[in-house]
Amino acid sequence: MSTSTPKDDSYDPGTDEDLHRRVEEALDVLRPYLMADGGSVRVLDITPDYVVELELLGACGTCPMSTMTLRAGIEQALRRSVPQISRVEAVNAPAAY
Repeated sequence: MSTSTPKDDSYDPGTDEDLHRRVEEALDVLRPYLMADGGSVRVLDITPDYVVELELLGACGTCPMSTMTLRAGIEQALRRSVPQISRVEAVNAPAAY
């Protein structure tokens, strides 16, 4: 299991099965906490610049605190487990008030 970022220009993190597996494993640790509040997340894509695009599900999709959960919880946990990840974005995050 390599933690280095491939330098090949043809490399696409979105199709890297090992990278997706490691991201999912990190999210699996967090999902029980999200589910306890009626929500969850689903990985939609990992972009070429290592941004994990998530869909917020259930209560997470409408929660005004989801942005804080995303940055302080999910993003930090993912970056600890998968150091290549540059950030996490929610594609359906509610507007911050």
